[in-house]
Amino acid sequence: MQVKSVHETGGKGVVVSAETNLSNGLPVIVLVGFAGKSLDESRERIRSAFSSSSLTLPRKRITVNISPSDIPKDGAHYDLAIALSILDNAKMLSSKIKTPVVFGELGLDGSVKPTRGILGKLLCAIDEGYTDFIIPKDNLKQASLLSNIRVLPVVSLRDLCAKLTTNTEEHFLHITDTKQSRISSVDKQLVDFSEIIGQQRAKRALEIAAAGGHNVLLNGPPGVGKSMLAKALPGIMTAPSKDEIIAVTHLHSLTSDTVVNLIQERPFRAPHHSSSDVSIIGGGQRPKPGEVSLAHTGVLFLDELPEFRRSTIESLRQPLEDSVVTVARAKGSVTYPASFMLVATKNPCPCGFYGSSKPCVCSPLELQRYQKKISGPILDRIDLHVTVDNIKHKRLLDRDSDEEKSKDIRKRVTKAQNRQKVRLGSNTLNASMSNRQIKSKVPLATDAKEFIDTASEKLNISARVYMKMIKLAQTIADLEGSDTVTKTHIAEALQYRPAPIDY
Repeated sequence: MQVKSVHETGGKGVVVSAETNLSNGLPVIVLVGFAGKSLDESRERIRSAFSSSSLTLPRKRITVNISPSDIPKDGAHYDLAIALSILDNAKMLSSKIKTPVVFGELGLDGSVKPTRGILGKLLCAIDEGYTDFIIPKDNLKQASLLSNIRVLPVVSLRDLCAKLTTNTEEHFLHITDTKQSRISSVDKQLVDFSEIIGQQRAKRALEIAAAGGHNVLLNGPPGVGKSMLAKALPGIMTAPSKDEIIAVTHLHSLTSDTVVNLIQERPFRAPHHSSSDVSIIGGGQRPKPGEVSLAHTGVLFLDELPEFRRSTIESLRQPLEDSVVTVARAKGSVTYPASFMLVATKNPCPCGFYGSSKPCVCSPLELQRYQKKISGPILDRIDLHVTVDNIKHKRLLDRDSDEEKSKDIRKRVTKAQNRQKVRLGSNTLNASMSNRQIKSKVPLATDAKEFIDTASEKLNISARVYMKMIKLAQTIADLEGSDTVTKTHIAEALQYRPAPIDY
């Protein structure tokens, strides 16, 4: 029997083989094949697991090679594959299965513990043509997201031996393309839009952002509801697709304690402004996804954007532009998906009250220095700049408020996204359109083209912003159900450009 496993890093993987040879000599387990520390420690886990499972470990020199040997391999998920290879070579199994791909960490008591990031490993093996897998039972929920595979879930080494010494085929579960029960993001939303009094312009901007996948910057004095607006955004976003659930679940299982759980709602990540560059972008000595990847398909909320380190803010350039983040290190590079909506907030000045009803105590120099904390290239990558104003206090406890609910806004967002899918022929949203798609897919009216050309010259906007305004206008047209991008849609899109500040 050939026992296979997967070496996977940053979404790229290769199927490896566990080969065992039993020879005369001192009873010892020797691991070769460029094994790292945690893999080398599997010798003691396997020895103890055999003893706890009342299995006799062959009193031979056991040499295990994890090939190909020129690739550095590490991780505890090879334990079960190595143990199965030893059992098969020692002829302790009566049943044969063809080239299984095996994952699982062995406990000292013989139990099989769940594998971190198993979805990525399974997908790598599926791409190589493998369909039969032996996995920890705790990982079955995640494996059930995939289609047209057979899995043999096991809880312990003894359980695996029992299933491989009887009719093995009856223990395999056939996983077909079944629909998973999903929790809509509205069921776990933090705030409902109906709870936010007023702020119609900001709500409109967030509706456009959710419909087209655009980035938003909310600007205003402290206490006006910027954070509350951002937390309400997931409630108007559409439920994630099955492929998105797979991608997000895999990314979260690589970094958090939720090794076996499914992430069935769109992520909402809100890192503190003191977070390091590595925690935001990803990386480290053993590269892991950062907040930009954990927010994949969801929202990355950066409260008080100017308070983040400048290097952290500038590191957002690649993921905002390419929807992926590549972390390069001396030992290699890894690429993680990072297609998220950026929602950021900022005050107009250090004291927070410039342009509001309260007096500002900042000097022109302080105001200028504060504004320069966010560079022009980053501001260019943000589609909607919205000023959030104060609300009259007497309205805050109004019980007869007729504010629109999140579920009603989400219906319009869903219709707009369906139009985009029909027009673009994929799950691509307007914010992710390429220049080629804009030229061929956006039905821009003649007067709208003339209007944006004239406005671009007067406002002196960059080429990137010019294309973003067209994308934004297309989303506004989709929300309206219009087949043509008109001058009115362009005019509304231009209203979301940042207003100049007088120092």
